[in-house]
Amino acid sequence: MTTAAAPRKPSLVIRPRRAWLPANPRELWEFRELLVRFAARDITLRYRQTVLGVIWVILVPLFGAGILSFVFGGVADLPAPDSLPYFVFSLAGMVAWTTFAQVATRSSTALVGNAGMVQKVFFPRLMLPLSTVLSTMVDVAVSLALLGALLAGYGLRPGWELVTFPVWFGAVIACALGVGLAAGALMVRYRDVQHILPVGVQFLLFASPVAYTLASVPEQARTLYALNPLAGLLEGMRWSLIDTARPSTFLIVYPLACSVVVLVAGLMVFSRMERHFADVI
Repeated sequence: MTTAAAPRKPSLVIRPRRAWLPANPRELWEFRELLVRFAARDITLRYRQTVLGVIWVILVPLFGAGILSFVFGGVADLPAPDSLPYFVFSLAGMVAWTTFAQVATRSSTALVGNAGMVQKVFFPRLMLPLSTVLSTMVDVAVSLALLGALLAGYGLRPGWELVTFPVWFGAVIACALGVGLAAGALMVRYRDVQHILPVGVQFLLFASPVAYTLASVPEQARTLYALNPLAGLLEGMRWSLIDTARPSTFLIVYPLACSVVVLVAGLMVFSRMERHFADVI
């Protein structure tokens, strides 16, 4: 009498990817619950053991817009376009800037901040920087709600340009995530990046029209200034949110194209270095 062969135990063979893009969409979809858990943990840790807790989500954009309004609208005496309240104008710029700065900095430190997990647990490493995008959306949503309340209080209503907001918002996220992915991958091997990136982001704050328009820049430097993709993205975001002047064709096409290029470049750098993360982190 023959006995049936014992069923083979399922096995999973993990091999480093050789493609230029990290993880395929189906693999990311299979780990979607992990993505949400990472984002929820990030939000919890950010405000744990703070006296004001999640109230900081409201105070940070208000303080930021208030300081920029005082510096550029009060000290520098720059006018807001179309007689808009300068605080409203600054807060609209802060929405775009906060999205870029927080996604870029948080995604860049996601790998190093979870070194033990990267070394011992298998999951798509791209989940860590992607989760920071989700957690950042909480802060951005609050800023948008504050902006909407201010617009209603001043009797202002966005125009048809509001339909373009998802395009500009997506481009800002793409550009920031591309920077964060490249910086995060390099940071695993070269810790100097964690000191360089904050300085670069701080420089961009003053080299980008966050609380002033591109038209306020001296004409002889305006062309060079416009080569910063964030200049066009900020102008476009304000155009969609508070109906400021429409950006030129160059300031629409150029920053959108740059955002795609930066995202693809960041994914390529992340993918090429991903196979060595667990060994050198």
